[in-house]
Amino acid sequence: MNKVFVSHPRHMLDHYFGARAAAALANFADVAYNAEDRELTTAELADAARDADVIIAYRQTPAPRALFEALPKLAAFVRCAVDIRTVDVDAASELGVLVTQASAGFVPSVSEWVIGAMLDLARGMTAYAQAYHRHEAPAPKMGRELRSSTLGVIGYGQISRYLCDLALAFGMRVLVFDPYACVDDARMQRVGFDHLLAESDFVVCLAPANAQTANLMNTKSFAAMKAGAYFINAARGELVDDAALLAALDSGHLAGCALDVGRAGDQMPAPALAAHPRVIAAPHIGGLTPGAIEHQSMETVAQTQALFQGRMPVGAVNAAQAYRLAGFDMQADAR
Repeated sequence: MNKVFVSHPRHMLDHYFGARAAAALANFADVAYNAEDRELTTAELADAARDADVIIAYRQTPAPRALFEALPKLAAFVRCAVDIRTVDVDAASELGVLVTQASAGFVPSVSEWVIGAMLDLARGMTAYAQAYHRHEAPAPKMGRELRSSTLGVIGYGQISRYLCDLALAFGMRVLVFDPYACVDDARMQRVGFDHLLAESDFVVCLAPANAQTANLMNTKSFAAMKAGAYFINAARGELVDDAALLAALDSGHLAGCALDVGRAGDQMPAPALAAHPRVIAAPHIGGLTPGAIEHQSMETVAQTQALFQGRMPVGAVNAAQAYRLAGFDMQADAR
């Protein structure tokens, strides 16, 4: 029976893989798991997975060249997530190892989190609840309706498209900035970056993290936002200059902020920002729902089973270079 190693830290297995995926995997593979409540080092992972044909990797498990060099039997590195930035795909290709990624199963989950964050920011629900928990009587403050407010979305990928539909259902005006996407819905307006910042009551960052978007939200960007507007980041921490965001909050230029990601470990919000009184922070849980997690874990199980059956899985990143798959008797053009 083919062997699989699952790298998820033991305490993360239920949340980010799940019993249903584990049971399905056990039906066709000899499976071993990370026994530690932490991420394994590359050397530890290489030792634990030395007999594995496939590694199913937790979202934070790095895969440098050294890992592929240390595992001559390894045929595939199957990421149980969309993000493969910590995988050295060039090295994997050179050494014949297939890399796969899961598709985005968290689109509704993250979109709903953003809507909830906007409602919370606009109506002060967390602040009221915290005051009552302290046995204080909070003073009522005027809130803001989402209806007729302007939402500015930075990046127009799968999550943004779903979110925009939700925002339109709330009666929001929707602006989109994405130099690479086509916005063909007449109910929305594609605008430039500065225009979006100046017009939006809620600016939501959903752009991919890359060299072009690093620190996209910086001192200049926050200054260009409408006074009293709200900023929400549900993408990646690298898109935001934390010091600039903190300054915009301290000055009162921004009315508030919601963060599900940041520059701390595992994409968590930085403690200094998370503790700010104008910030609602969550520990990277936008996609942490049963539907979202099972979508990705079950997809990685299906990818692994396809490989063992001689089929190239959907989600393969470097199929043409994965010569180690020869041992699986791959079917020509089979998927």
